[in-house]
Amino acid sequence: MELRHFLALAQILISSLMIVLVLLQVRGTGFGAALGGQDYSFRTRRGIQRSLHRVTIGVVVVFLLISAWSVAAS
Repeated sequence: MELRHFLALAQILISSLMIVLVLLQVRGTGFGAALGGQDYSFRTRRGIQRSLHRVTIGVVVVFLLISAWSVAAS
């Protein structure tokens, strides 16, 4: 397997993981939120939410690095 194929596969897998992580963080949304009925209260992240947030940031950084590497390798 060539490097560019490996990088393309890694991008697909990491982007899928990133989508799942972002969707897990969405809270308090629904059809009412789409129409502007969302509650705008801000709270600090605790426990699993905080860990999930940090993991998401790490996955985004890895995705950006692999994307830059993919561009440089091609």
